[in-house]
Amino acid sequence: MLNVITKFFAAPEDKDPTFIRLTRNILIFTLVATFLLIIVVVASPNTRGSVATMVALAVLSVVEVPALLLVLRGNVGVAKFVIPIALIFAVTINAANGNSIHDISIVAYPLIIIIATLLQERRSLVIAVPLTLGAVVLLSVLDMTGFNTNPLSSKTDIADIIVVSVILLTATGILNLLVGRLKRAVSNAKANEQSQIEANQELKKLQASLEQRVQERTSELTLRGLEVMSVNKQIQRRAMQLEAVAQVMQTITSVRDLQQLLPHIAAVISERFGFYHVGVFLLDEVHEYAVLSATNSEGGRKMLERKHRLRVAEEGIVGYVASTGEPRIALDVGADAVYFNNPDLPETRSETALPMKARNETIGVLDIQSLQANAFSTEDLQTLTALANQVSIALENARLLTETRAALTQVQEVYNAFTHAEWSRTIAKTEQPGFRYQTGRIEMLENEIETPEVMSAAQSGEVATNQTNGSRDRRATVAVPVKLRGEVIGILHVEANDPFKQWQDDEISLVQAVAERAAFAMENARLFQEARRRAAKERLISEATARISGAFNIENILQTTAEELERVLGGSEISIQFEGKEQS
Repeated sequence: MLNVITKFFAAPEDKDPTFIRLTRNILIFTLVATFLLIIVVVASPNTRGSVATMVALAVLSVVEVPALLLVLRGNVGVAKFVIPIALIFAVTINAANGNSIHDISIVAYPLIIIIATLLQERRSLVIAVPLTLGAVVLLSVLDMTGFNTNPLSSKTDIADIIVVSVILLTATGILNLLVGRLKRAVSNAKANEQSQIEANQELKKLQASLEQRVQERTSELTLRGLEVMSVNKQIQRRAMQLEAVAQVMQTITSVRDLQQLLPHIAAVISERFGFYHVGVFLLDEVHEYAVLSATNSEGGRKMLERKHRLRVAEEGIVGYVASTGEPRIALDVGADAVYFNNPDLPETRSETALPMKARNETIGVLDIQSLQANAFSTEDLQTLTALANQVSIALENARLLTETRAALTQVQEVYNAFTHAEWSRTIAKTEQPGFRYQTGRIEMLENEIETPEVMSAAQSGEVATNQTNGSRDRRATVAVPVKLRGEVIGILHVEANDPFKQWQDDEISLVQAVAERAAFAMENARLFQEARRRAAKERLISEATARISGAFNIENILQTTAEELERVLGGSEISIQFEGKEQS
């Protein structure tokens, strides 16, 4: 039975050292947490449920230690299956002996789902998630049936089951999506890295082959003088091509934006290799057409303006290469002459099309045309194919970089919106608009400062100054926005006593530095106040709960409940009414 379960949870990454380290670290953290909880339970003066909790934690530690030993030996199959189940068991026992569904320990359920998702991926939907939901239902049923006698069991109803289940299912779905997206991104990155390595190996093999041919031809110099010149020309051409490939890749890799990269590729290849026309075709989403996306020639730009495209497998050498994924050379003779009837490129005499691939899938075609007949040989095709592979990698990296930047921008916008909302709520609760420091004393502002420079700094988020230009009727002022992660949360307004004062750049920079540190200090103060408010709330709830729990009959419980609510709410009228069967 254990072998069947282990095979079900087996995955290719089980042998990955990175995944083994992740599983080992998770086990170490859970084992340390278990031992700490055992110490806390032993030292706690509250003995209610301590025996059952100690048994659950002991069982959990007994399961974790062998699982950790197996993981250290490279076997993660048992740990992936057993650890989430043991954690669910321990948390459920602890909650059942505490406040059941209202016990603080149930916050561990989402953590267990996170651990199960990291270890089992979507297989966690089969074991960990159903067991977690079952544990929530079990705890709620024990409360509603009166089996549990904790102070909060009477408040448990079916809505608690639904709410907790929806939260757990939502968290599970989001976690599976995030883990899946992350793994796909990592897989793509590894695939791109492997493609880069393979392309570099191809270049090294090609260079090694050329060097070998140089040695062979050099040894025959004395006997084959006429051939030496031809061989040297070929070697020089290959060396120039390899140098051109290196220069092209060095130039291309400096451009990160995809929209700038495409025309840059066409221009650089044409310049370095001296080709008449270079066109970059990209396949559409359904792989029906190869669409011209960048070019360097005048005729190509005309084609680009009218959104030139070729049907895959039906039109031209580009359509053929896009369909087969194999490079092709077309010469201005024989059956290939049909490819040279393009009025926008009338001077073409030779053409080659090279597939651009990412993850073994054709994503586009590199179309190169020359003014010379028979301009491309089979050896040239090898060099240009390596170049096309490098271009494919550059395009894929640029695309991934663009997607990553878009995702980061979206996250930053969400975080800025959250910061703006929190500070808007904080400012709305503030009773005074600000403070003024003048002649050695601090006083509160009665009204907001609405000078032009303050309004400008608040709206634009940039420093605004009001220089006197020698006038005695007004004083020089500078308004510096106090910004937190790009959001203006206040204005630092400085007014000089000297009517002839002229603000210098270093003085403004000093005020900006102070404003920046003030922003972080105010944010820390806001977070601290928020933490204190939450702590006070939790303390009041804890005190009220403790007093209510100390009552031993219904009348005392109700009286204590009303008194605690009145104490917490301050001057409110509290009424508690029983609901009879005929009213329900």
